[in-house]
Amino acid sequence: MESYKLFDAEYKFASLIWEHEPINSTALVKLCQERLGWKKSTTYTVLRKLCERGVLRNADAVVTAVIKKEDAQRYESQSVMERAFNGSLPQFITAFLGEKKLSKKEAEELKRIIEEASK
Repeated sequence: MESYKLFDAEYKFASLIWEHEPINSTALVKLCQERLGWKKSTTYTVLRKLCERGVLRNADAVVTAVIKKEDAQRYESQSVMERAFNGSLPQFITAFLGEKKLSKKEAEELKRIIEEASK
């Protein structure tokens, strides 16, 4: 599961792929230049590293994601909760909400999620 850990620049790069996959590597270079300001060499270096870690696949110059966005997001949120809140979901939610008030719709959605998770 450690391969799900993506550093900030890697996450932005993977997000472009999640948004556009399957994407030709030449088009990816152009996209990274436009969106991230990266040179061709930077794009290929990050692509190679993420392919080696099993996050992405580059086959016949077509790049696709092996790890799905939802899995990376789940790993990141669990990692933050473990590091900053000793794994306490209530502490995490309290800190996340701060002074923010939930709408009735948001509160209902959270209740539904909690009920599903506790079955």
